[in-house]
Parts: sequence; C-alpha cells; structure tokens
Amino acid sequence: MSLIQFTLFFIIIFLHNSKTVTSSTSFIAPITRDPSTELYTITIFFKTPLQSTNLLLDLGAKFTWIDCTPDSYTSTTHRYIPCGTNLCAALTSLACSNCFRPTGLGCHNDSCALFPENPVIKNTVVAEALIDYFALNVTDGRNPGQLGVVPDFVASCSDNSLLRGLPDGVSGLAGLGRSNYSLPAQVSSVYASPNIFALCLPGVSSASSGSAFFNTGGPYYFFPGIDLSSHLVYTPLILNPIGFTIITYYGHPSDEYFINVTSININGKPLEFNPSLLTVDDNGFGGTRLSTVTTYTTLETSIYNTFIQAFVNESAALNLTVTDAASPFEVCYAASDVYSTPLGPAFPVIDLVMHSEDVFWRISGANSMVSVAREDEDGGDVWCLGFVDGGEKPRSSVVIGGHQMEDNLLQFDLVSMRLGFSSSVLVHDTNCASFNFTDDPGVQQLQL
Repeated sequence: MSLIQFTLFFIIIFLHNSKTVTSSTSFIAPITRDPSTELYTITIFFKTPLQSTNLLLDLGAKFTWIDCTPDSYTSTTHRYIPCGTNLCAALTSLACSNCFRPTGLGCHNDSCALFPENPVIKNTVVAEALIDYFALNVTDGRNPGQLGVVPDFVASCSDNSLLRGLPDGVSGLAGLGRSNYSLPAQVSSVYASPNIFALCLPGVSSASSGSAFFNTGGPYYFFPGIDLSSHLVYTPLILNPIGFTIITYYGHPSDEYFINVTSININGKPLEFNPSLLTVDDNGFGGTRLSTVTTYTTLETSIYNTFIQAFVNESAALNLTVTDAASPFEVCYAASDVYSTPLGPAFPVIDLVMHSEDVFWRISGANSMVSVAREDEDGGDVWCLGFVDGGEKPRSSVVIGGHQMEDNLLQFDLVSMRLGFSSSVLVHDTNCASFNFTDDPGVQQLQL
C-alpha cells in the first residue's frame, strides 16, 4: 500500500469512528449526596489527560475553582491569564497576582487574580485564574455518551485551605451561577447551545447518583422511562440587583437564583405574615433564594414562627402530637405515630405559591420532614420538620435548601429567564437516582 493510499485509508477510518459534537449536544454529570456534610458533589472531567474530578455543587457561585497545589494538580494544558487582557476584565478581576516562588501552576507574575470562595466556612483567598481542558459526557436524555470537551475552560486556582468543611474527596467547587463564566454558561457558549440546565438531586436514602443536565430543555428520562421534562411548571427567575459575596463586586447583580414566591400555604391555608418580606428590595434583601449549599430551608423569624405554629395545628388534626425537639429542629413527632406514603411520611402539605395561585411548588413529607435517630433507648426515632429559623434580618427571607430540592427536577432556563420545577418526582413512581448511568462508555472524546 502506497503512502498516499495509507493516508487516505487512515482518514476514512478516523472519520468513520469519530463523532462531532454539534450545537444540539446535551451533557450530563452525576450528582452525589455526601452523608456526613449533607452537601452535593458533581463529577466532571478536568485537565490533560482528562481526570475524573469531584467538585462541590454550588448553584449560586459565579465561577468554578480547583485546588492547584502541586501535589494535587497535574496537567499539560493549563495556562494562566495575564492581567490587562479583555478576558481578565470580563472576569471582573479585582487584582493582579505576583508570585515569589518559582514560576509554575498558580504562580505567575502579573497574572489575573480571582477570589474563590468557600460557602461553608465563609472564607476566600486570592488566587490565580487559569484555563484548562474540561469535559462532560454527552447524553440523549436516556444514557451517557462519550466526552465532549471544552478546551478553554476558565476557572480559578485555590489552595487546599479552601477545602475545609467540604466533602472528602472534592478538589474544589463547581459554580453554576448566573455569570458568564459559570460552568453551564461556558459549556453553552462553546457549543453555541441554549443556556439551560437542570438538576435532580438524589434523596437522602438514595445509594445511586442524581443528575445534572446541561445545554438541554429535555428530554430527561428516568426509570422506568419517564420524561420528567413533561412534568415541569414554570415561574420567572428574579434578578437580585445586589450580590452578596465575601468580596464585594460593586455594580454587579447577584449570581444566585431567586424566584417570586408570593405566599406559603399549609394544607391549602395561607400563612399570615408581612408579604413585603417575599420581595427583593433595592438593597438586595428579602425574597426567595435557592441554595444547594444550605441543607434545610431557612425562614425569616416572623415567617418561621407563623409557619411552625400552623404546621403544628394542621398536624394535630392528624392526631399527631409534638415530642421533644432534636437540634437544629424545633418541631418533631414520634416516628411510631406516623403513617408512611409513597411521598414520604404523612404530614400536612406545604405549598410555595408563585406568581399565580395555580402555580405552586408542593412539598410533601419526603421533603418537609427529616428522620432523626434518637441516641437514647427510650426516646425512639422521630420525624422533624426540616425548616429552620433564619433570623430576624436575614439577607434572604426564604432560602430553599437542598433537602427540599431532593427528588425534585429543577430546570434553570437562562434564555427565557424562568425556573421549571416538578415538585416531588416520587408522585411519578420514579426518583432522581434512577437515571441510567450504567452504560457509561468511559473516557472517549468527541471532536469539537
């Protein structure tokens, strides 16, 4: 075979075996719930060669950061961003970094600096911005496929001090906020796809992973073949004009996600409290925020007091009597007195009513209650109301926490600026841990 014939043969075989990622490509990543911290991790691929990497899932963070200590980060494709470049300006960098060690990863003079934040311990460091390879599995909505690569993914370095308080085995944080350099925004931009992503957090009793979908409004198929995108109800996403980060970025709105909850009902009965608390004011206070780094929903004190009293009253109608509290929860019931249902323990139904009376996020027992094991022999296990007092003057009057999001599909549509929510998917005889990850093809790359 001549050299020309061999070259043509090789090209034909290469084209036959390679698939091209198109603008319609959708991606998926598994989400795991860490039982010790009650936080969520997302698994992506990073660096060259591509390495499976676990990151804390932070719905409201503006960018992704990763531990760049020499023993933890090895890649042949990483590079830094010089100060004064358009990219550095677009990142709203507030500093230039200089290094007094030998030049290397995370250590360059006159480099673009960022302030990665740990939302658990409320701490930040100044660190160098970096660019490297990033990848996710493509999906048809039913199974994971090969890897689609983002060759110029922008993130921030950090040091390992910022890993304190995070789940074991994580290397950093995945920022899914509204900024142009969040994880979903960059994947959307590279593949010229709509910036739409969805989260389905696994429940507390799930042994399998939940799912994060990117670049797609659906379908999202879960066992036994249910497309959860067909069960979404929509409400507008609200822009908070003021961001609340450790480092202040003047003139920049919040990267977190707010929705327009207008009332809270228990068993169909609206709570009575100051309705202005549910509106974001000009200083950024009030309103309802979604957070994957807040474990249980928090309510401003006056809302909380009204809420728990109404819940206790409605529970009494079910012949349920409050027992001793179990920190951090104030309202608990003996588990032996509670019936089980397909939607969790049988308790009053909570509705977060949105912009219209017929648009509401329903919270049933699986998401409203938390099972607590008593250490003493005589006490017995209890079910506790999984909402906590957020204080008298919190930044957000309502923060919907991870426990209330579990086994709910949430779609963040940054094109139409709306949130799609399913309420509990348990009502459809499925759960967020039932996506078929078993056909994972491994680390095979598609061509960009």
